[in-house]
Amino acid sequence: MNNSAANTGRVLWAGLRALLVLTVVCGVLYPLVVTGAAQLAFPGKANGSEIEDASGKVVGSELIGQRYDLPLKDGEETPAPDLRWFQPRPSNGLGTNSVNTRYSIILSGATNRSGDNADLVQWVKDAKAAVVKDNSTTDHRVKPSDVPADAVTSSGSGLDPHISPAYAKLQVHRVAERNELPVAEVDRLVAEHTDGRILGFVGEPRVNVLELNIALRQLVAAKG
Repeated sequence: MNNSAANTGRVLWAGLRALLVLTVVCGVLYPLVVTGAAQLAFPGKANGSEIEDASGKVVGSELIGQRYDLPLKDGEETPAPDLRWFQPRPSNGLGTNSVNTRYSIILSGATNRSGDNADLVQWVKDAKAAVVKDNSTTDHRVKPSDVPADAVTSSGSGLDPHISPAYAKLQVHRVAERNELPVAEVDRLVAEHTDGRILGFVGEPRVNVLELNIALRQLVAAKG
């Protein structure tokens, strides 16, 4: 009996020591080492790929999309887009933003509807009609055939921070008119903020909407 109790005690003590050692190594030392290495090697990415405006204030992340809407009016279920700014891909998952410090994320995910789903087809048709209407100006008419796919569909996560160069260029005339800027200057902003394929062959060219709108705000302020 005494031997059995002693053996049990030794096993429990060995298990307790293993628990304490693994807790210190895996729960304290390893996270500290990984965090420290990340801060030294990739400080920007380790801190969430934050984006700052001209004043140095953090206004978002380059990894998460944001919306640019007008304040919600009485009777509206969803706010109308603020057409002074470049608009992101459509998504129910994006919080509101007007190039400021508000960027609350509501949810993440796709619609999970098939390509022939009646609701999805109608959403795409409505979105295309809205894109044509919103981006047509007094001297520039957008045709339905001009609307790229990312202007009327959300990404798989619903939080894509990028749009295609085609969708960005489609918005140039509207943004220029709303901000009383020359079209050529706004078009230049889009070109300057268009990223090419990674390593020259991975992915597609893309435009980060938040970075583009920060540059637009700086251009508007300089003109004002």
